[in-house]
Amino acid sequence: MSGHYVWEDPPNSEKFSACVHCGMCLEACPTYQETGLEQHSPRGRVHMIAAVAEGKIGLNEAFADPVFQCLDCRACETACPSNVQVGSLIEAARGQVRQAMPLKGWKGWLNRLFLRGIFPYPPRLRALGAMVKWYQRIGVQKLVRRAGLLNLLPEHLRGMERVLPKVDDPVMKKMPEVVQAKGPVRKKVALLTGCVMDVVYSDVNAATVRVLTENGYEVHLPRGQRCCGALHVHAGDREQAKKLAKQNIDAFLETGVDHIVVNAAGCGAAMQEYGELLENDPEYREKAAQFAENVVDVSKFLYDNGYRKPRAPLNTRLTYHDPCHLAHAQNVRCEPRELLKSVDGVELVELCDADRCCGSAGIYNLTHPEMAGQLLDRKMDDVPDGVETVVTGNPGCMLQLSLGVHKHRRAEKVLHTVEVLDMAYRQEAH
Repeated sequence: MSGHYVWEDPPNSEKFSACVHCGMCLEACPTYQETGLEQHSPRGRVHMIAAVAEGKIGLNEAFADPVFQCLDCRACETACPSNVQVGSLIEAARGQVRQAMPLKGWKGWLNRLFLRGIFPYPPRLRALGAMVKWYQRIGVQKLVRRAGLLNLLPEHLRGMERVLPKVDDPVMKKMPEVVQAKGPVRKKVALLTGCVMDVVYSDVNAATVRVLTENGYEVHLPRGQRCCGALHVHAGDREQAKKLAKQNIDAFLETGVDHIVVNAAGCGAAMQEYGELLENDPEYREKAAQFAENVVDVSKFLYDNGYRKPRAPLNTRLTYHDPCHLAHAQNVRCEPRELLKSVDGVELVELCDADRCCGSAGIYNLTHPEMAGQLLDRKMDDVPDGVETVVTGNPGCMLQLSLGVHKHRRAEKVLHTVEVLDMAYRQEAH
């Protein structure tokens, strides 16, 4: 260990030493654009991470605040001429901070409840989803709203309650472990159903399965899969993230499929980095690297491996928002746009600064609602006039953009890329 980093997985010195402090990252960084503060820029954060390693500053609140104020959106990595892996450095630094400064009080309790008590356990997640479904469908939600009880919540949580989709049964409950392809099998794939995705957006998972099977892909839904661990890595809980990664590696590799398909950008990026997360684990190092190579976003998978262009026209104008962890972390940009443009009648109107963070960033919109709200306001200002739908490829972005539509009293629908394809395929049957 070096300097004040005394726990496992410190920030890699080769990565922060690559930064030449040129400043090319400054205008790419949403938090720097909003604050103008050097410590909230990628360059400033990397400098502070190096200073802790050199023993010049400690693991204290002055260091923790800029590290956790970062969106981890990776836009700086796209802009950086030296290829500094800022996201990896930030995540490692957060792991060190949480070892030195564990969350306490109600924040610590909530953190442990969700990250360690609920997300790692699918039955508990399904139970939580069933409670939300019950809340929405037997009149409790209307009663709570009418009684003004939501006014007890902070404004951003009230807004999220308003735009929360109707919760349905998770795909893992209503679909078999193997869903057969239509026609000859082109490839066998496994789908990460995710934690939040299968509870809040199970309809997106269902649409993903339908689109894949429509195009000749046999879809496996391994029952042993767990939360991908992305939220844990972002929160600095690397120990729990490693446990989840190992469970997923075992569950997915056991299926023997050709690819592991993901429809959540943040999850896909985290799973593609399992090799780095487990690089010091002698038992899982090689398996993690093998696993990571087979993880692919659903839009890239369809674009690269072939799909049938829908024959039914949708006749709609839409725009596309790049999820940060799809554009910057996975470098998947043109593929979702090409899928959308292949649908007859779809007019794709480009969104200004489409790859600028919307403010979701995992649970950033919960932990830093003020900054997230500022970023969302700017994103909604950029949505082109006259579009009917905003399309994206990440559940956090979908919820955040829905909040933006509600907040700004707009009328756009928010859909996932595969939902547009699925709508077109299903339209053919009518």
